[in-house]
Amino acid sequence: MFAIADDHSWPHAGAYGDPVVKTPAFDRVAREGVLFRNSFCCAPSCTPSRSTVLTGRPLWEVGEGGLLYGTLPSSYPLFTHQLEDAGYHTGYTGKGWGPGDWRAGGLTRNPTGAEYNSRLLAAPPGIDTRDYAGNFEDFLAGRRPGQPFCFWYGGTEPHRIYGKNSGLQAGKRLEAVRVPEYWPDTPEIRADILDYYQEIEWFDSHLGRMMARLEKTGELDDTLIVVTSDNGMPFPRAKVNLYDGGVRMPLAIRWPAAVPGGRVVEEMVSHADFAPTFLEAAGIAKQEMTTGRSLLPMLTASRAGPVIPEFDYVITALERHTWCRPDGATYPMRAIRTRQFLYICNFEPDRWPTGGPDFVSSNKTLHGDVDGCPTKDFLLDTGNRKRFPRQFEMCFGKRPAEELYELASDPDQVNNLAGAAAFQEVKRAHRERLEARLKQTGDPRIEGRDPWQGYVYRQTSGFGAVFNRSLPEQDRQKAGGGGAHKPE
Repeated sequence: MFAIADDHSWPHAGAYGDPVVKTPAFDRVAREGVLFRNSFCCAPSCTPSRSTVLTGRPLWEVGEGGLLYGTLPSSYPLFTHQLEDAGYHTGYTGKGWGPGDWRAGGLTRNPTGAEYNSRLLAAPPGIDTRDYAGNFEDFLAGRRPGQPFCFWYGGTEPHRIYGKNSGLQAGKRLEAVRVPEYWPDTPEIRADILDYYQEIEWFDSHLGRMMARLEKTGELDDTLIVVTSDNGMPFPRAKVNLYDGGVRMPLAIRWPAAVPGGRVVEEMVSHADFAPTFLEAAGIAKQEMTTGRSLLPMLTASRAGPVIPEFDYVITALERHTWCRPDGATYPMRAIRTRQFLYICNFEPDRWPTGGPDFVSSNKTLHGDVDGCPTKDFLLDTGNRKRFPRQFEMCFGKRPAEELYELASDPDQVNNLAGAAAFQEVKRAHRERLEARLKQTGDPRIEGRDPWQGYVYRQTSGFGAVFNRSLPEQDRQKAGGGGAHKPE
């Protein structure tokens, strides 16, 4: 069972010590299994992140699968299809791969298996009405006796939109929230975070129901359960960014039949590692095109501490999220993250990382790579921009070609040391290690090529022809509000 939330950042779970959000199902998986403290998605955007999970390959190795509203080329084997071909009953509920058009890449079957989304329920404002756990029941009922299964639970929580003040109405307290340094610490932003917590709890509640169903039939301990998210929380400087708020993910794995529980792993792991892990667990030979590394040796180890020394860094990347720059221009970034440092290379520092203040994006907003939300509205308010100039600049301003953050002293990654004399050797070492890995794996970006800008943005409805031009002033004013809806 692969349970993947939508826009859920680390460390927002009880197992990580968050005092506000209640995640009993995740906490049980962590307590009885293995809790990872340094797990990272490959890209902080829905479609490319899910492409890397399914293929076991980084963003630059999945072609048009590396962009939001792209496609998934059929030349890349998917772990779900390999399991299905090996006799597994496969299916999904909620959000599978996407958003995008998987058929356009030549696939003839859904990337995440058969769809189970028919059951609905009454839900609070902003919450998906699909009964994920009920749909899991239907999925299990559709398999043959004794048939192994692979189920993708893709909740659309905590993706925007939220029920406004739902966290406060549920009894959560503003003063209990921790606000990172890159946002103003105000009641409006604290309340927005509480609403985000409410949606995490909804996702977790369905996971709990699914586990209870497996426990009832005696299959829980034989089921490999992985719980994570696709990318970071839908707030400024989080989602669509290579800072920890955008790419550091919750991850817990439980499989008592094979994995000793009660352990915490500190090694650096990547979402590209899931596919080879699942294939090895199922006894299926790893495909040569899969470049991720199986986590199974780490999971089955009986001792604490580092098991595989090579798991000491991860690389993350982004090209294009929304269509928020003229002619679909990308904002290319690559980063290398170790336990001590985060180094980011911004290949086009003259471009706006958020899309900027003058171009109306495919989601009909300015600064379109920041989801519409109360936190965004607060920071874009003229008065608040003057009150909090540093936070505004960190969230919406342009960035230098290189960024370097020392994590022990700067966990929120707000003090760029790339220009500091004392850190020039550290910067050089991280840059060279990043470039060497990108060259080794054939990243077109490091070779000076950009295939991504020419890839089709396959959004099937909405903004249409506006994608390719800037709007006149009166239309930009009309498009200044709004926000993203739950994705399909």
